[in-house]
Amino acid sequence: MRFLFLGDMVGRSGRTAVADRLPGLIADFRLDFVVVNGENAAGGFGVTEEILQDTLKAGADVVTTGNHVWDQREALEFAPRQERFLRPLNFPPGTPGRGSGLFEARNGARVLVANIMGRVFMSPDLDDPFRCAGDLVAACPLGEQADATILDFHAEATSEKQSMGHFLDGRVSLVVGTHTHVPTADHQILVGGTAFQSDAGMCGDYDSSLGMEKEEPLNRFLTKVSRGRFEPAQGEATICGLAVEISDRTGLAEKVAPLRLGPRLAEAIPAFWT
Repeated sequence: MRFLFLGDMVGRSGRTAVADRLPGLIADFRLDFVVVNGENAAGGFGVTEEILQDTLKAGADVVTTGNHVWDQREALEFAPRQERFLRPLNFPPGTPGRGSGLFEARNGARVLVANIMGRVFMSPDLDDPFRCAGDLVAACPLGEQADATILDFHAEATSEKQSMGHFLDGRVSLVVGTHTHVPTADHQILVGGTAFQSDAGMCGDYDSSLGMEKEEPLNRFLTKVSRGRFEPAQGEATICGLAVEISDRTGLAEKVAPLRLGPRLAEAIPAFWT
């Protein structure tokens, strides 16, 4: 199975780049399944139902989120009815929406996708992400109920992300980190066969501070005084993500490589898809 994960879309620039490039990537690389993190898509904070629908129309099979999931309050209304929209699984019971789902890929495979949020430097009051992940894969084992299992681990600390990778190694196809908006260089297949990357990066303008216009973040570092809101940078976006070849027999990763397309970072196209 050919799988693509795209990191956090940031603002109009990021979602425009995804809308423009994703259909061609699906056709050119014959992708079976695509997950896009959309939690910064609406002005940098949250996602609207219109943006969700546009991202799905562009070819995403699932849209994941993170700590900004409810910044657009309408998400509380559409989350329960949008099955392909995921919020973190370890939110408290009764939170609208769902944190995981079993979906059908273009090749007919059953793909379990989960969105879980870390607690280190983020939200210590959330349920234990390791327990939630363990319970999920025990309830829907790879090779039995699922042909592939993907985890978007939305977390701040690299140590927590790497530990999640090792915790799930051999039990899922991919653990990929989101949230920090900078693509890490540690893409690999762990010893048990799980693909891993600490952070997929963002789909946004990299002439920025994490996708935001750089003047206000810089001002706050220099003066400790806010002069206004953070606003998404509007320059041409670079798409960042992770490509994974998943075994149809075992559901584990066989190949993994970064995908980067755009003007600011060195471009990278998976050699095994060309």
